Amino acid sequence: MKAQNIQEPAGAYRGFRGLCARLSRERPNKPGETYGVPGSGDTLWLSLLTILIILFVWWLVTTMGWVKPLFVPSPQSIVESFIAVWNNGFTGTPFWQHVLISTFRVFSAFLLACCIGIPLGLSMGTSRGLRGIFDPLIEFYRPIPPLAYLPLMIIWFGIGETSKILLIFLSVFAPVVLGARAGVRSAAIEQVHAAYSCGATRWQVLRHVIMPAALPEILTAMRVGIGFGWTTLVAAEMVAAKQGIGYMVLSASQFLQTAVVIMGIIVIAAIAYLFDLMMRALERRLAPWKGRM
Repeated sequence: MKAQNIQEPAGAYRGFRGLCARLSRERPNKPGETYGVPGSGDTLWLSLLTILIILFVWWLVTTMGWVKPLFVPSPQSIVESFIAVWNNGFTGTPFWQHVLISTFRVFSAFLLACCIGIPLGLSMGTSRGLRGIFDPLIEFYRPIPPLAYLPLMIIWFGIGETSKILLIFLSVFAPVVLGARAGVRSAAIEQVHAAYSCGATRWQVLRHVIMPAALPEILTAMRVGIGFGWTTLVAAEMVAAKQGIGYMVLSASQFLQTAVVIMGIIVIAAIAYLFDLMMRALERRLAPWKGRM
């Protein structure tokens, strides 16, 4: 009887250890992955849990009155502000028009930066002369905050849409150029030599060897650049703007409408995140080999 009592706790302990081992065991690797890539795996549920925890803490802090609503409004007031601005507009302008105008400013500057920056970056990566000419200029203005050259934009181009779009363009342009230039170095020299030995021209090497190798870096630079564009939006809409999400945030801050300020920030973040998801999907389609070589 005593031996049976000793065996039961031992069996329960072994069962507990087996349960812990099954719970802590990682998912099987994909075919061809012997050890797996560090940091790989789905993080959707962890991200959702993090967002829920942040919202709960936010709700708890504001509900208990630990922070004044002037500094941190409650999540309910943010939703109410969004509904009010959606239904009634802001400063006489419909909400969708604010969003549309800001989106136009950012994406027009982004497309202009890509159309100029990607060819220039590729040219700088393949030409020593162009790299020597443009590299000092880009590296000179790149660290300067957009607010520093905002007065020059106003003096040179006035207070219209041109100065706003150019200000955003300059913030996007440098990351795109540097990303494209760095992408050229991703091409293996063995591939370049093999292409030339097969009789390929310089253009064919650029088209079929360098461009595919640089594509992941270019797409990453575009994602980084559009982030800088949305960051600069508020500064750009300081220039005599009467419409736009940045203008809405600045105007609401002057009247201490903190809920509207946070609501505008969330809208900007949501639009930027949706575009980032689109860029990730495009990257998986155009450069499926990224991270597998």
